[in-house]
Amino acid sequence: MSGFLLGTVRDIVGDDLSGKTFCDLFAGTGAVGNALKPHVRQVIANDLEHYSFVLNRNYIGNCTPIPDAKFLISELNDLPPVQDGLIYQNFCLGSGSGRQYFSDENGQKIDAMRQAIERWHQQSEIDDDCYYFLICSLLECADRLANTASVYGAFLKRLKPMAQKKLILSPADFICTSQQNPVHHADANDLIGHITGDILYLDPPYNVRQYGANYHILNIISEYKPLVFKGKTGIHRYRRSRYCSRVKVFPAFEELIAQAQFPYICLSYNNEGLLSPELIRKTMEKYGRYDCISMRHQRFKADNDLNRAHHAHNTTEYIHVLFKQG
Repeated sequence: MSGFLLGTVRDIVGDDLSGKTFCDLFAGTGAVGNALKPHVRQVIANDLEHYSFVLNRNYIGNCTPIPDAKFLISELNDLPPVQDGLIYQNFCLGSGSGRQYFSDENGQKIDAMRQAIERWHQQSEIDDDCYYFLICSLLECADRLANTASVYGAFLKRLKPMAQKKLILSPADFICTSQQNPVHHADANDLIGHITGDILYLDPPYNVRQYGANYHILNIISEYKPLVFKGKTGIHRYRRSRYCSRVKVFPAFEELIAQAQFPYICLSYNNEGLLSPELIRKTMEKYGRYDCISMRHQRFKADNDLNRAHHAHNTTEYIHVLFKQG
């Protein structure tokens, strides 16, 4: 998708992007901003979810090498496991929590590493760049070993083979550039009136499934604050996105487009979303010249079983383009 988007952006604004500011307002894992990072003057990234903020703060915000990165990764890997941490006590079976998102050993290792990173940062042994680099590294390694079928809405009754592997931290290496790239952790509609640039990329949630529920464990690891964990899955209170609400999505979208201070706006949205292509077109046409590019591809749905099987079906991905006036 990032290659398709890069080609689309160049078709819209020209081949030379070196003087342009690109904003990814619903940045997710940061894949799009990371792909554009070497080609533009600046990337602005934002996401409502804290784990996404951490990923983007590392991959987009970090631009110079982390001193002693290999040594710090090795130090974390050598830490003994602990049993008094958030993850083991609340999301591993051995603690008596009744939940099994990670093996006991991996849960204890996640806690040991996360506590050490926090301690180093509080004691000024590492700076902010290193802090987010290490948490990002931990998030990605922990996610690969999670005992889930896909997202974190539920855990599996038995540890799957991947979840039984030992957690070994590896670095979340990023692209080094000479830029200063601001990364935000905010509601998109609250932020949009405070930022400006050339190209605004929008990839909001398509459906009613809230990211705060589907990825709550990653938010817990990234923030690492005491919370009240309820029910079988341990989902805590989270911020809900208006873009996942059938009632709120349209007014939120129209408000966002109206406030955007960017001459080029690209919205990535598929034909299965809460907003219809026709409604998107009518809304964007109010503010300038509208165009649309589509790409048909296979989309995958995960089954909730131990085999994590997938079924493919065709979907159409649209890039809705607005050349905003005024």
